[in-house]
Amino acid sequence: MRPVAILQHEPHQGPGHLQRFLAQHDIPVRLWRPDLGEPVPRHAGDFSGIVVLGSDHSVHDPLRWIEDERQLLRQALARGVPVLGHCFGAQQLARACGARVVRNAWPHIGWSRLRVAPQARALFGGQTHAPAFNWHYDTFEIPRGAQRTLLGAHCLNKGFALGPHLGFQCHLEVTEESVRAWCRTGRGELRTAQGPAVQSEAGMLENLAQRAAHLHHVADGVYHQWSLGLDRPRWMRLHHAR
Repeated sequence: MRPVAILQHEPHQGPGHLQRFLAQHDIPVRLWRPDLGEPVPRHAGDFSGIVVLGSDHSVHDPLRWIEDERQLLRQALARGVPVLGHCFGAQQLARACGARVVRNAWPHIGWSRLRVAPQARALFGGQTHAPAFNWHYDTFEIPRGAQRTLLGAHCLNKGFALGPHLGFQCHLEVTEESVRAWCRTGRGELRTAQGPAVQSEAGMLENLAQRAAHLHHVADGVYHQWSLGLDRPRWMRLHHAR
């Protein structure tokens, strides 16, 4: 099976629970760090799927690797290679689809309970709401032809689906360890960020184990649905359908 390409951009924003899910389902992965100078893969067809994680950068930053990533995603869209984007990754996917990415009304930092759009409830196991971890300043338009999947009180467009491609303006992949690390590295931001959707470090760490467990339960269902679109050998599809 061709591997899933994972593009990571920050040390504290790794694939986390997503990588655990892929390993549990015998799905091979290869990790890239474009922000550290590693060239972005050139051919989407070399992979069964492509994952783009979060970043402290903006998709509007004039950096070569950001444009190279979007070119890779345009190839994936054209070839039907499933893309999964988290936060910055979802914004990259939206821009590759021709949609705009703009500043949100205020920063969205911390835990939230998002509303699942009626047309997306199968993706979330029939649930009407889903937990999410957030740390972003921008937001995307829903691309033409896509369906909104998640809605937030402080940021309307929290997720979209376009065929096999999923973009989330939030994080389903974080772990207890990565949330703690993010809070440590982001203390300067938390001192200056203001608005109704900004939680304190103490607020984000409260009941962290229970929040992470709930998030991972929901994420497993989403990741399973996304993984069904991967080009896997028939024996693997039969094995994991049991």
